[in-house]
Amino acid sequence: MTCFRKAVAALMLFMMAGCTSNLDLYRDGNMDFGAVHNVAIMPLANLTRESPAADRVRDIFASMLLATGGVYVIPPGEVARGISRAGISNPATPSTEELVKMAGIIKADAIITGTIREYGEVRSGTASANVISLSFSMLEAQTGKAVWSASTTRGGIGIFERLFGGGGEPMNDITEKAVDDVIKKLFQ
Repeated sequence: MTCFRKAVAALMLFMMAGCTSNLDLYRDGNMDFGAVHNVAIMPLANLTRESPAADRVRDIFASMLLATGGVYVIPPGEVARGISRAGISNPATPSTEELVKMAGIIKADAIITGTIREYGEVRSGTASANVISLSFSMLEAQTGKAVWSASTTRGGIGIFERLFGGGGEPMNDITEKAVDDVIKKLFQ
């Protein structure tokens, strides 16, 4: 194969990669999201070393979701009461039966679960910066079926941090940006 053909093939692959779908978003086309009025946010799974990360992100997510005016977010105390009354042993990953039972107890139209994969400072050589990586899923309350999921990653070490040092953006700022990104994906 000549160099010209290799270059054309590489260019075509690059162009096709730009045409791929959004892989960090799933939305059930049969779901009527307008019927979702009351949402419960379950305690988030925390895969990081930062023990308060899940509670911090859950609080920010609940506040920002409530601020949209699109849905009512059931208070965490009511969600905890529902978890207890439904007998859910692992609130971060409830079974379908547990989820449906809890939704009936607290009168939720949908349940949101999530996972924090990265939260805090990352280092590469002499550079460091804050990073967050998270994902959320919305489950329909009557069936427990996943109707929406999204993930995002914000922060990290960029060119500026590699060249000039610094710690990147504050953790709260990148957390708000990541949550805002996920909420925009919910209301697309």
